[in-house]
Amino acid sequence: MDADTFDEEKYAEYFPQLQQAYKNAFNRINERYDSTLVHGIDQQVLDESEPFYDDEEGFYLEVPDEPYERLTGVVVDEGKFDAVLEEYVAEIERELQRVFDA
Repeated sequence: MDADTFDEEKYAEYFPQLQQAYKNAFNRINERYDSTLVHGIDQQVLDESEPFYDDEEGFYLEVPDEPYERLTGVVVDEGKFDAVLEEYVAEIERELQRVFDA
């Protein structure tokens, strides 16, 4: 795996692996936290996130600006939201590493 190949082919060639990594991460986080919050983060924040691969650092996720403001229909304080989002993003990054065996 290299950064250029991943960035160019991620949705054409690697989409099934991306889906699997996101699904695995979702299931793990959903077991630990309130499902309403996890679903809200998944559908309103991470739906516009972008996975990238760096040859030196590995996989990382770019989350859209002002993620807390994107969340609607879920009552949660910003501190808890930030903590769950941070853990969810870290879980996705770990799963991407695992699924792609990078």
